[in-house]
Amino acid sequence: MSGYTATTFAPVQGFIEKSRKLRDLYGASLILSYLSRQITNAAEAYSKSISVICPGDPNNTKGLPNRILIKGTLPEETIRQALLDGWGHLLTECQDWVEEKLTNYDYHWDREWGLWRNHSWEIFCGWGDSIPEAMYDLERRKLARDWSAVNWIGESSSLSGSDAIAWNELGSSTRNPQILRYGDEKEKIDRFYQQLSAVLEGKGLDETPEGKFLDPSERVSIPELVKRLVTHPQIANRISDDFPQLDRSFSDVIRLPNPETQTPGRWTGWFMGDGDKVGEHLKQLGDGENPDFTLKEFSEAMRNWGKQFERDFPRKLGRVIYAGGDDFLGVVYDSTPNLTAEELNESTQTLKLDSWKWLQELPVKWQEHGQNINLSVGFVWAGQSVPQRDILQHCREAEKRSKKLGRNRLTLRVVFNSGQFVQWTCPWQYLSILDCYRDRDGGQNWGHIYNDMAQLKARHAIENIRISEEDEWEEESQINADASIAIALANIYFHPNTETFVNLEPGTLGNFLFRELFEADPPPHWTYDRLQQAFINWFDNLVSIGWHLSH
Repeated sequence: MSGYTATTFAPVQGFIEKSRKLRDLYGASLILSYLSRQITNAAEAYSKSISVICPGDPNNTKGLPNRILIKGTLPEETIRQALLDGWGHLLTECQDWVEEKLTNYDYHWDREWGLWRNHSWEIFCGWGDSIPEAMYDLERRKLARDWSAVNWIGESSSLSGSDAIAWNELGSSTRNPQILRYGDEKEKIDRFYQQLSAVLEGKGLDETPEGKFLDPSERVSIPELVKRLVTHPQIANRISDDFPQLDRSFSDVIRLPNPETQTPGRWTGWFMGDGDKVGEHLKQLGDGENPDFTLKEFSEAMRNWGKQFERDFPRKLGRVIYAGGDDFLGVVYDSTPNLTAEELNESTQTLKLDSWKWLQELPVKWQEHGQNINLSVGFVWAGQSVPQRDILQHCREAEKRSKKLGRNRLTLRVVFNSGQFVQWTCPWQYLSILDCYRDRDGGQNWGHIYNDMAQLKARHAIENIRISEEDEWEEESQINADASIAIALANIYFHPNTETFVNLEPGTLGNFLFRELFEADPPPHWTYDRLQQAFINWFDNLVSIGWHLSH
């Protein structure tokens, strides 16, 4: 069977974004990988002449990407049916498990489960005589979206804020949205969620749950509930023998304060990474010699790297939530319980140092896959009151910023409980600049340079003026910057004492950074004043990040 088929489905990002807990993220990644597996299974079963090129190792469900390239022409209806059958099977097993465990309820929600079965996903397919043609056709067809969400009756999930709450009377004929008052049903909904949370933890119906799977105060929609349920071992076994199971509980990720033990809340680190220009690299491989082999080899190398990355990640540092190959997400945290405020502060500083060391080693780890692509990462330190969904958004924005400012770099972002943040972006090869800092006494007290910068900004000797990060900027004439003071401060406070800068003369590091990061390869249409302002902003962000990470 000649030709090629490229396919994917949506909404992937929206499905992941509706997450409050790590369990939501993990469950979402399992579901997406499982659905991809159903498509690859259907392709291989359709004809002996059809084979899966990408992703590599399609029989390993965990971490399976949702962009699939097939050698041979596979009908769209076969792909659609495979995805809907897989999704329907997940929903059926979850619904049946709940109804079997909570037999003391009458259930009026079959129609709603059916609607989510049929209207949750949109499938896109492209075909062509060559790999580039099939991939181009897929991208063209993705421009026409027809997905629409299921209507809801009035009350809403506490995660999405829009989809209807999943409970046993969700579709009851007595629920008229014109006269329905959520307060009239609150007691019944509360009771249902308390008992569902209890049975998920193996407790009696009237026992108080800990909230490991579902906090009794949460109200989730059907797909949000499914993301939690698939992480339960009993339900995972019902879905399939090879459905990935959670081998380590998320209960050790402590963020919120504990009033009983008077333990304060904890900062956590979140990292999101993605390979640079992977689409272009795939296109080059597709245009080259023996594209079937080279693409499959590339995909297998990336998937193997992802599995090894997750397996080898330092357990004392945190955990990887998912690693699909060229993209990954993880969290850094201290799981030690019942720490005093003083102990927690010391532990947090140690965690920051260990994380910083790991980040500096990450580019070397990344190159172990042996493929010619670079890596952009966003790393977010978040306060205990920053919502999970906001943290994910910050991770995405930080990673996007790394790509936007040149790729092959890291963006560090510190997000405070107020929602405000500071950030700094730097190419991987110059990250050690943070280790080069020395205060006026030869120590590493960032308060010296932080206070100097504050004084200079107060007197308008240095100004961090927000400028566009695009190539074009309409108000270019307004910039009249002089980076000499910032360069001089960098020369004074930063010493070339790391391997990266070992050949530099003392007192020249600021000049070197300005030359290498801004003068050497400026974006088109940038004036010299704008280059100087960009360096001032970059240096100011460096000082802010250094100060906050040291406290």
